[in-house]
Amino acid sequence: QVQLVESGGGLVQAGGSLRLSCAASGLTFSNYAMGWFRQAPGKERDFVAGINRSGSTYYADSLRGRFTISRDNAKNTVYVQMNSLKPEDTAAYYCAARQGGSGVSTRIYDYRYWGQGTQVTVSS
Repeated sequence: QVQLVESGGGLVQAGGSLRLSCAASGLTFSNYAMGWFRQAPGKERDFVAGINRSGSTYYADSLRGRFTISRDNAKNTVYVQMNSLKPEDTAAYYCAARQGGSGVSTRIYDYRYWGQGTQVTVSS
């Protein structure tokens, strides 16, 4: 079975940083574009960042410059480095996998596989 397992979430003060990891198994990782999404209480799940098979990246406009997505195909892992965190970044963060294509999708329904989420809480 395909599994995506996030880790690295936790409680951090405003202005701090976290690095989330998502380890994939059961798929040929290099054939998938990967994305990060987040969902705060009472909010819809929103796109955070994506990276395609060749390493091209794309970010939500509000997060570009603070968040950096990367992948390590040898480790079957995608990361998102989150800097200068704000209380409004508090959310459950999910990684997702999308097979095929050369671009990066921001759409939830384009992603076939999803992790269980990891909670990020930013205190003020």
